[in-house]
Amino acid sequence: MDSPATEAVFEPVQPPTTFEETVGRLGTAIRLGLLPAGSQLPPERELAARLRISRSTLRQALTTLVQSGHLVALRGRTGGTFVADEPPLAESGIEDALDQAARSVLDLRVAIEAGATVLAVERADEDDLARLTECVDRMAERPSWEDYRRADVRFHIGVAESAHSPRLLNSMTEVQGEMSELISRISHPDVVLMRSNDQHRKLVELIRRRDTGRAVRLMREHIEGTEHILIGLLRG
Repeated sequence: MDSPATEAVFEPVQPPTTFEETVGRLGTAIRLGLLPAGSQLPPERELAARLRISRSTLRQALTTLVQSGHLVALRGRTGGTFVADEPPLAESGIEDALDQAARSVLDLRVAIEAGATVLAVERADEDDLARLTECVDRMAERPSWEDYRRADVRFHIGVAESAHSPRLLNSMTEVQGEMSELISRISHPDVVLMRSNDQHRKLVELIRRRDTGRAVRLMREHIEGTEHILIGLLRG
């Protein structure tokens, strides 16, 4: 029988960040040893039902964790999804370090990005929207991680530029620099990058439509998803 801690790993995942939360929860459980090295995850159909997510979302999350070295997928009659023999494990104090170092940055990012989104919806002109779309298109080309990250940073700074507020732009530039230090500590599977860029594209359209409420909600979900991925794929 699973322990209460292990049972909690497989509790239903809450929308709207089901993919990111699944990656975060399973990655954390593996790193903490709640899912031991070599252990097998429940069958896909059962796991999707327990987490209350679609099987396609589950497959994307499992693929991400395979690419990051947390899981191994084996085919055949004795196949399945297993925790890697040498998965990334939590070092002493690393979770506390994440809480202390990342929480303040992530909180600050929420305030800056949400505020920038509000003003961008109100003030963005066609040149601003064109710059944002160019960044999205560049990320969609599946460039190297370094090129993707440069375009990603440029996109978020572009949102602040669209707000036409010099002080807000300075704040966005600073927080993106701090985020880059945190993001450098995780792996970057393609599925994570492409899902993130899908949100970028939707955000541009919401800014174009002057839909403040949905744009801010999407930006908040985007940041929350980054937080789940950061926690789930953190490397020591």
